Amino acid sequence: MDIQIKQSETYFLPDQISEDVRSRAWKVNQEFIRKVDTTEYPCVGAKAAFNTKQYRLGIYGNMSDEDSTQALANDLKLYIEDSLGKDCNYMSMIAVFEDKVDSELEFEDKLWQQLQKLHDADTDANWDPSVSSDPADKNFSFSFNGYAFFVVGLHPQASRRARRFGFTAMAFNLHKQFEALRESGVYEKMKNTIRTREKNYDGGINPMLKDHGQGLEAPQYSGREVDESWKCPFLSRSMSLSELDLSLNPHK
Repeated sequence: MDIQIKQSETYFLPDQISEDVRSRAWKVNQEFIRKVDTTEYPCVGAKAAFNTKQYRLGIYGNMSDEDSTQALANDLKLYIEDSLGKDCNYMSMIAVFEDKVDSELEFEDKLWQQLQKLHDADTDANWDPSVSSDPADKNFSFSFNGYAFFVVGLHPQASRRARRFGFTAMAFNLHKQFEALRESGVYEKMKNTIRTREKNYDGGINPMLKDHGQGLEAPQYSGREVDESWKCPFLSRSMSLSELDLSLNPHK
């Protein structure tokens, strides 16, 4: 699939969202506001993005469909330009799909199928050299258009309250933002604040949560709790044969 960046009918800034109650973008935005704009919601980064309108919505059909993948690929490029061009600490893009999921496992499968399709379509860019393309590596992060991302899965069946959302969605966050927060000395305080708030919101810290480089990132994306036997289904073109073998046989 040849991806060419173009103007988008699926990518929305907050001020571009119509107040037409029949609009899907409006409904999604209202759900986002309902979720984030509460006193107890734990992610202060998301709250800051909401309060400063530094978030973007992408509205698509079903996950992994060719049209959805093409539109999402184009919109992620717009988001990258937007995020790097703005003087803000945190900007997130929430990609929302029409899929109905009945379980966390079904959502996890769909999430990785969509990320695989995105990667397969990303033929013109190399993997971000600052991170690994091997999901079994502690330095792994998903990469698109040469930039590393941390992906947060959201859906109605999520067992974690913080991940529970009225639509099937994926939030894309540039890793560069987290690195900038680390360099400014803000990251550790922000992380500790979020985890303290999450204890109150969800009854405890997400057991899958690990700092980058200190644990595997791939198992964190879907939000489902998994054990060490879990194998990530994602395969990167950048992986060597030895890395591929390790990814498929992590306890070898």
